[in-house]
Amino acid sequence: MAGPFDEPEGNWWDEPVNRRESIWLGIAGVWSLAIFGWMSGFTRFGDQNPIGQTFDVDPDEYQAMVSEYKEAADETEEGHLIPPGDSVYIAGRRFDWDGLPVVLEAGHEYDIHLGSYDVQHGFSVRPEENLSKQINLQVFPDTEWVVPMTFDEPGTYHVICNEFCGRGHNSMHGEFIVEEP
Repeated sequence: MAGPFDEPEGNWWDEPVNRRESIWLGIAGVWSLAIFGWMSGFTRFGDQNPIGQTFDVDPDEYQAMVSEYKEAADETEEGHLIPPGDSVYIAGRRFDWDGLPVVLEAGHEYDIHLGSYDVQHGFSVRPEENLSKQINLQVFPDTEWVVPMTFDEPGTYHVICNEFCGRGHNSMHGEFIVEEP
């Protein structure tokens, strides 16, 4: 008796394919093309993908932009930044988020400028009370990514680095504090 890993006997490759097997192969092929088309269309027209512009920028220049933003921002008693306009500048660096924590208004759209001073970081934002709702982005050195974001509900949104960036990676977190206008 032949086992499942034994080569079949005879010229099995010359045998005609069973009609039922041909039908299932056809259905699988059509289904694969349909799913591929759907994924391609959803990527182009769906709302789930982050949008925004990216720019090439030297990390030192980006650090100067973040510093300029922080100097122009107001501060709460707790030391949280209040952006001077609709733009929020955040930079990843080992092992914190420069430009956070920040206080934002619920329902207001902000242009979140993301960059890195040193290595690739993962920018993960999740509300404090619902950890299953989150957004994950990758932040790279030499690149500024401007992502429009609106926080509809007031609360605290945690920002963590979800891309291992070194020994202090576990301490790399910040916050968006979203308040009613």
